[in-house]
Parts: sequence; C-alpha cells; structure tokens
Amino acid sequence: MADEVSPKLIQIGPKGGAKKDGFNLVTERVVAVNPEGKQLEVELLAYDGKTVVLDVDDEALEELRKLKVGDGATIRVVEEGGKRIAKSFRIRAKDPNAARADAMLLDLRDSHWLNRKYAAEVLGELKDVRAVRPLVDALTDEVGDVRQRAYDSLIKLGGPAVSLLVPLLVSEEDELRQSVTEIIRKIGKPAVEPLAMALAEADDRLKTRVMKVLDRMGYKPKVKDEAKAVDAPRLT
Repeated sequence: MADEVSPKLIQIGPKGGAKKDGFNLVTERVVAVNPEGKQLEVELLAYDGKTVVLDVDDEALEELRKLKVGDGATIRVVEEGGKRIAKSFRIRAKDPNAARADAMLLDLRDSHWLNRKYAAEVLGELKDVRAVRPLVDALTDEVGDVRQRAYDSLIKLGGPAVSLLVPLLVSEEDELRQSVTEIIRKIGKPAVEPLAMALAEADDRLKTRVMKVLDRMGYKPKVKDEAKAVDAPRLT
C-alpha cells in the first residue's frame, strides 16, 4: 500500500513554506456557502478582492452551515490531492462600526425620509469612505433635511469625498453647484491635492470652476507660461 501524501501549504502568498498541518486563511467576507456541494467561496482583500473556492472537509460541514454570506472568518486550509480543503472555520467578529455603516448605507436608500436623514448623519460620524458616493447622491434628495445631513457628512469625510464632488462644480443645478462648492471649501486643505489633480484632466469650463474654488480657499495655482501646465496649488 502506497504511503499517504502529506497535506501541504497552499502557496497563496509569496511568503512561507510547506507545512504538513496547513495554514490559516483569513477572509473579511464570505462570498458563497454551498453545504450541499461541500464548497465555500471567500474574498481575499490582500489580493485586490479576488475570490478563491475551497472544498470543505466532511468533518467541517456542520461548521460550514453556521457561516453566512458577508461573514469574516479564519479558515484552516490544507491541500490534499491537488485540492484546497477547508478543515475548520472560526467566524470572526465584524467591526461594529463597519456593521453599523452597512446598516446605514441601506437606510440611506429607505423610502422614509427620516431614516435617510438619520443614516446620512451617522455615516458622517462613522467616516466610512464607502459612504462617499451615496452621500453625494443624497445631495439631490427630495427632502431638504436629508440634503443638509449629506452636506454636513461629506465635510466630515473630507479629502476622500473631493474627487466625486469636483464634476458637480459645473452642474446645471444652481443649488447643487453651490452646495458642492461650499463643501469643498469647508473641507479645506485636504481638498487641495484632489483639486490639483482634477485640473490636469478638466475641460476649460471645469478648470475655470476649480481655479475659482482654489482662489477662494487662498491657494493660487502656479501656471507655467510655456506649456500652460498647472503645478500643484501652493498657498500664497
């Protein structure tokens, strides 16, 4: 009878070597759970969100059924017969702030304006960058109180919000254009670099608006006469 082949480490990363007892795979998000097919798909944030499908050992099926899509988990993995086998699972507690942000992102799309208003306010307090796009969209909410909370929260989010706000500086809607201008000005210094980057690709109309905002903030972009290129704004 041939000797059994010892399990070996799956080389997902460049570091580490073969280990008979496998290794721990940490995932922030379970993508799919398939107890019937004895498989599990998880997302690997360290690899730009790529996913990996693991076969699940029979002895781990009971633990597999406890996993839910969206859970974080630490998974003990070995390779046997050329297959990735999950031997055990440990559900990882989710960051309470991230969990709350998930709930608020859903509420920001709720049909009741009070829920949208509350969600817009809380997302600013949590400073979760995933909220930038939904909050920018909320600047055009039909309810003024929701728009105001989105306005305030985008200021709290600061620099990460600027790149999505810049295109709205040339909006045809006066109220939206004015709100965006004020938000960027109130963000202050963290907005300068994103504004400078926007100048490099902006058309003439948007470039004029960006230059005007920078001027009001006290920053004078230095323009080279020869190439008409724009350097990063500097305070004068």
